[in-house]
Amino acid sequence: MTGVRTPPTRRASRPGPGPPAGPAGTPASSFGIGDWARWAWLQLTSMRTALVLLFLLALGSVPGSVLPQQGIDPQAVQQYYAAHPSLAPLLARLSLFSVFASPWFAAIYLLLFASLAGCVIPRTFRLAGSARQQPPQAPANLARLPLTARHETTLAPDEALAAAAAVLSAKRFRLRTGDGWISAEKGYLREAGNLLFHLALLALLAAVCVGGMFGYKANRLLVVGDSFADTATGLDAFHPGRAVSAADLQPFTIALDSFKASYITSGALRGQPSRFDALIRYSPRPGAGMRGYSLRVNHPLSVDGVRVFLIGHGYAPVFRVTDGTGRVVFDGPVPFIAVEQAGLTSEGVIKVPDARPRQLGFAGVFLPTAVDAGGKLGSAFPAPLNPAVSLVSYAGNLGMNSGPAQSVYQLDTSGLRQLPVKPRPLAPGQSIKLPDGDGTLTFTGYRQWISLAITYDPGTLPALIAGMTALAGLLLSFFIRRRRMFVRARPGPDGNTVVDVGGLARSDAAGGFETEFPSLAGEVKAAQQGREPAVPARGPAPVPAAGTGGGPPAADNPTEGE
Repeated sequence: MTGVRTPPTRRASRPGPGPPAGPAGTPASSFGIGDWARWAWLQLTSMRTALVLLFLLALGSVPGSVLPQQGIDPQAVQQYYAAHPSLAPLLARLSLFSVFASPWFAAIYLLLFASLAGCVIPRTFRLAGSARQQPPQAPANLARLPLTARHETTLAPDEALAAAAAVLSAKRFRLRTGDGWISAEKGYLREAGNLLFHLALLALLAAVCVGGMFGYKANRLLVVGDSFADTATGLDAFHPGRAVSAADLQPFTIALDSFKASYITSGALRGQPSRFDALIRYSPRPGAGMRGYSLRVNHPLSVDGVRVFLIGHGYAPVFRVTDGTGRVVFDGPVPFIAVEQAGLTSEGVIKVPDARPRQLGFAGVFLPTAVDAGGKLGSAFPAPLNPAVSLVSYAGNLGMNSGPAQSVYQLDTSGLRQLPVKPRPLAPGQSIKLPDGDGTLTFTGYRQWISLAITYDPGTLPALIAGMTALAGLLLSFFIRRRRMFVRARPGPDGNTVVDVGGLARSDAAGGFETEFPSLAGEVKAAQQGREPAVPARGPAPVPAAGTGGGPPAADNPTEGE
């Protein structure tokens, strides 16, 4: 701990994870459960294991960034199922559409947390002790240090040391004195930075855990003109944390007044969206007045600690269905889900369980800008320049009164019979007359819908604070240098006092102490001569070569030490 470089000593090799030795040095007969548990804990809390787990966590996050996630954009997941009908079920079995809620991702995260906690907490105590320790005793021979200087003064040794202590104390060095020597050290904030970084790292992991336990994510598809309340029954998808129930949801209400999408109309980026604007009104709590807000991409609504993001949009064709008895049994919009983005061709189904004499079902596509390309219908542009729908008609039993729950975006045709009506594109206002007196369907127009991601994460702010604290600690540990100064004073042969000054940088990878040391040594010399140090010339002062110790003043240099 003196800072003097000494030859390394050979140490006995550390025993491996084998059975403990017996009393006479012979292996024990068995390796107990406690020994195995200790060995497993040592392996888990090693830095190598922590790095491997951190790599696995990063690797496991890649599918969550590449593939659509059920808790963020369920419509995109439906599109992926439609585009990859054979691959999507396999990915779903591996939980790749809900990566961050999957058991294997949670296992990696928990193991990483345990590994870092077991590694960081003991290191935290060591760093705390290092930040409080006193400078070491000055080496007996300062000439062996990398940086040394020597001069003489007329002051007595005790007075010379007191003058040196005053200079170093003014430079905020921590001092330790002894018989004929002073030891000083500076840069303890480096250890404080290391300590701060490790504590902030644990706080960051804890904040992420708090967000996962007490937060929730939800999704809602909202058609223009409709509204919803933030309740479990009012949401399309609700993914609560472990400690969250439906009663914990914030009681706000949102209504969608209008939505406008703008697209690039020419060039290589033709058809790409340029701007989405959703004009909404919201009430933060029951009985409060409604407030207006312009919801845009990357400009979420914040209400009662919850953030509401605009993540998608589409079209909801409006249909009116009259059954065989002449009653209007359905009249409203039906959200269709986009299956391609270039023209925003969308698919959807209409279910009419109240129709008589038979239940009716329809499946088809909505084309914002309908074109006929070689006898095949398609959409040439995502904006509604020439809206049209094309439907296939069914009649029979929809299966909604029994059996498993059905998706609103899929039609179970097992109990239905396709009607002999040739599909054709319908413009707004056009109708399909169903055979056998089953009724009429009229395409009356369309509305637009938006997809909202609702997120409540109480760990976001603590995680941000912990991340900034970790960065501050990292910067302290990088830019603060631990360096030591040693001063020894002894009577010289000519009646003067010989002062040896030595310096050692404990952590100075970027350099800089080589230029600081001559300045400090000069100030110590000037203080012992009873005057201010002279203004140094440009460039670093000459430093004696390491190991020379400067040597005694030459006989032909009578001004040395003045």
